[in-house]
Parts: sequence; C-alpha cells; structure tokens
Amino acid sequence: MGSRGAVAKVARFSGRCGRKQVDFEVINATTRAVLPVVLERWLPGGRWVGREYVVKNPRRPDRTPGSFKINRDGPWADFATGDRGGDIISLAAYLAGCSQLEAARQLAEMLGVD
Repeated sequence: MGSRGAVAKVARFSGRCGRKQVDFEVINATTRAVLPVVLERWLPGGRWVGREYVVKNPRRPDRTPGSFKINRDGPWADFATGDRGGDIISLAAYLAGCSQLEAARQLAEMLGVD
C-alpha cells in the first residue's frame, strides 16, 4: 500500500474501537421528557417548586432541602457549595462521581436510547 492509502486509512480511523458515538443532545432531550420520574428515582424526597426540583444534596451532609435545585430544563446547582451544571448528563455525572461520557452512556442505556 502506498503512503497515500495509509494516510487515507489513518484519516478514517475514529479511535473508538467499536464504541458508538454518544449523542448528548438526544440523551438530554429524552431525559428531559421524563425528568420528574428520573429525579424522583435518583433523588427521592424532593419537591417541585415552580420549575425547580428542590431536594437535599446526597453528595454532602445536607440537613434541609433548599440550596440544591434542578431546573425542569436541565441546569442544576448547589448554591451552598457552588457546584453546578448545565444539563441532566452533568447532574448524572455529579451524582454518580463519573465522567459525563460514562453518565451519558448509562442514561442512554437506562432510557433505551440508541
């Protein structure tokens, strides 16, 4: 094989070794569609106040709900610690203590997203 053919093969190599690409937008949109159910499963004991789910933060010794909030559109924050994220995948990663890629894969599997 000439060098041009080798360059073409290298250019096509994705580095994923058989793993599918993860579509964060689709996973976030699918999760938002069932967000109340997901949040009540992940973070039981919270309550909806308008468009926000208010619950104790399980990652710290939080005594009362109030500073940890998840917006219906996905952004979330713990106003006591400054931890925050822009979508449900980042929340899943935060809660599980894993990467956003791993959290996205787990969400996709949980929701049956290809």
